[in-house]
Amino acid sequence: MQKTFVALTTCLMMTLGLVLGWSVAPAAAIDTYVSRYLQVREPVAIEMDSQGTLQEFTPESLSAGKKLFELHCLNCHVGGATLPDPTISLSLKDLHGATPPRDNITSLVTFLREPMTYDGTDITYWCRQIPETWMSRAELEQLAAFVLRAAQKAPGWGTNQFD
Repeated sequence: MQKTFVALTTCLMMTLGLVLGWSVAPAAAIDTYVSRYLQVREPVAIEMDSQGTLQEFTPESLSAGKKLFELHCLNCHVGGATLPDPTISLSLKDLHGATPPRDNITSLVTFLREPMTYDGTDITYWCRQIPETWMSRAELEQLAAFVLRAAQKAPGWGTNQFD
């Protein structure tokens, strides 16, 4: 009788969990590219603002940023290149040379919210404006952290392979 009650209770709880949408989320995976080419196996500090404030990003958050980059940026920015304008890439040098510079998390998030031309004089339509209703600040920070870490560490990132 006791075993039957436990089995019924377990079955009922599992059914209730399915109905209510309870689940045990699997641990976030670390992308192989992030661990191998970005050399991130533990949290790394990335510059948040022009004052040099640092924030740590985990391998999991950089992997999430890579996934966002693949979903929303890869069509124009394969390997950190910029296909609509190959003279400007996502290299640290080019990100720093933009007006205003886009070489830290905050400035890159600001750009993604309101994309401007490289010289900062006009709105650009090459990059889509990303409102808060589409991606949260935290998601944009993960995406920006991925771009910046790739610019720091990924072999060939932002280089013109045809030069």
